[in-house]
Amino acid sequence: MSLFSKRRIALALAAALTLSAGVLSAAAPAASTEVGQRYLDVLDMRGAPADASDRSFNIFFDAGAWHGYSLPPDSDRSTGFIGPFVHSLHGGQWVGSHFARLAIRESSQSQDAQLVAKESHAGAGYLMRQFSGGGLDVRETLFYPDAWRALVMIEVSSATARSLTAAIEGDVLAGSSVLATADDGAVVQTFAESHSQLTTRAYLVEPNKVRATRAANGYRIAFDAPIQLQPGETRTLFVEQQLVYDARTDVAPTLDSANAWAANRARWAAYLGAAATSHLAGVPDDVAQRIDVKAMQTLLGNWRAARGDMHHDGVIPSYSNPDFNGFWAWDSWKHAAALAHFAPDLARDQVRAMFDYQGADGMVPDCIYLDKAENNWRDTKPPLASWATLEIYRATRDRAFVAEMYDKLVRYHRWWFQARDHDRNGLAEYGATDGTRIAAAWESGMDNAVRFDHATMVKNGEGAWSIDQESVDLNAYLYREKLELAELASVLGKTADHDAWLKEAAAMKPAILQRMFDPQAGYFFDARLGKSERVRVYGSEGWAPLWAGIATPAQAKAVSRVMLDPNKFATFMPFPTLAKDDPRFSPIKGYWRGPVWMDQAYFGVEALRRYGYQAEADSMARRLVLHAQGLTEQAPMYENYDPLTGKGYQSPNFSWSAASYLLLLRDTADGAKVSPDQP
Repeated sequence: MSLFSKRRIALALAAALTLSAGVLSAAAPAASTEVGQRYLDVLDMRGAPADASDRSFNIFFDAGAWHGYSLPPDSDRSTGFIGPFVHSLHGGQWVGSHFARLAIRESSQSQDAQLVAKESHAGAGYLMRQFSGGGLDVRETLFYPDAWRALVMIEVSSATARSLTAAIEGDVLAGSSVLATADDGAVVQTFAESHSQLTTRAYLVEPNKVRATRAANGYRIAFDAPIQLQPGETRTLFVEQQLVYDARTDVAPTLDSANAWAANRARWAAYLGAAATSHLAGVPDDVAQRIDVKAMQTLLGNWRAARGDMHHDGVIPSYSNPDFNGFWAWDSWKHAAALAHFAPDLARDQVRAMFDYQGADGMVPDCIYLDKAENNWRDTKPPLASWATLEIYRATRDRAFVAEMYDKLVRYHRWWFQARDHDRNGLAEYGATDGTRIAAAWESGMDNAVRFDHATMVKNGEGAWSIDQESVDLNAYLYREKLELAELASVLGKTADHDAWLKEAAAMKPAILQRMFDPQAGYFFDARLGKSERVRVYGSEGWAPLWAGIATPAQAKAVSRVMLDPNKFATFMPFPTLAKDDPRFSPIKGYWRGPVWMDQAYFGVEALRRYGYQAEADSMARRLVLHAQGLTEQAPMYENYDPLTGKGYQSPNFSWSAASYLLLLRDTADGAKVSPDQP
């Protein structure tokens, strides 16, 4: 067991003991259990949907749940929360506008107590609201005990003895579902053209019957017997909302609601303990750690449990974008590499989820969905799976996982040279199974990159096509993957494999350097098939050979000069995907033609660091952190950024940006990186 793992477990156990005491007394305030209260409102979780498809504000998810909630806007003073948003329903839609609203009054009174909002916060792993009125203090805490359900603890206290009548109310969006009440007091929502089912229950720890009725805009669940409250006592009501993806087959596990909060706090204490390692020279540690926690919240907010045809848990790119409700291959590799540092079980499952669909020929599909009929087999994504697996091993020392993945990784690596090496010269090309250039561009992950503007397709065989250029990033990734497979083989005691991988890397290296490095330009470029011609586009792919450790020190020095040129890549927010002085540079709407994508920027920082340019790497990393608008405040992490202003664009709450920032802050804490590999 690694020192990191031991420390994480110790933190979790300590937190569990401390927090369990609070739950047993039912009096511990939710917010005060947060570690130092340092991580309240890292993201603004307030908002209310204008319609069923509204994703214009942040939504709280955790534990792999497919249904999420938000805090009400400040103008909404009623109790409860906004939601739920059901992400697995028709690509994602709101089915409720309010959840867990409390109606409470003295048993002798006819009017509900007028509760006044005092606090409303998004903590790390929960939403919390606090009210007072009518002599009562009320705290509502929404959290996820597991992937199936959200649970709200409603803690009610009073300085005097009270006999209270209580009910829980919820509003549904008109036309979103069919509402029914059950004999046990549950409310059941079903949906058109779906087998999903949402069930809402309210209960106390001790027996107390409830009755559910349909209301004008939703439902009401009333407790039959009055709730007796002694002076200074706190009583806890629970409201549970459980989502079952396919009610014909799915069965949610039993919930231990009395201990659920303690388990949630222990899990999050472990996450937050891991954030303590974040550091970047020139940035206060508390700022670096808060960004780290935002990255965690982003990744965990996009965590989705195995459902339907997704056989393992994983992380979607962004719940804020209706097109991103599946798992993508190279997104998955980046997510897994970051998750390895604080949620290794999820990291392992993220890798497994994609390899569940590995083809007989070794190919891994571009993306997978709840319905496997929608999986995209037109292309795959860049080969970073071995990198992710090795990151997981280094964080966990889990040899069994390496043994599980090794043969699959080998098959995937071999597939590239079988299906994507048109002239069989040992260098691969991006391509497609259907012969289309758009799918080949997707395979690069850089969909509309300038370097592909004039590419054409060539056929390699049945269902196997390449573009007519050997891409420098692809071959740098494949070179590094050979080294990573050598290390993984060594972990498994496969000495012959280890030696063979190193020989393959040594054989591949000179071909990349000869074909793709331009001495006059001092930069790496793609190369045209069968020609000595290079595709002279200054893009982020040009520093991939430094990240992979393949460049010579002299080449790295030349490339670093290009990277640190303010007219090319050392922009206000550095490392755009296309050089600033390129006439096709389009930082706002260019997608892969000028914006900063954080994965490539992270690789750029690591490229400099790998060749000893520590001060330069730190300087660029600080710009990435301090010049991204809102990053040190409450703004979400975006899909890409404007290199000239730092403004975020495209999808907010983007997972691989979060993964890249987390790795950036964790890796810079490790000090100098290893020297270039010289197999």
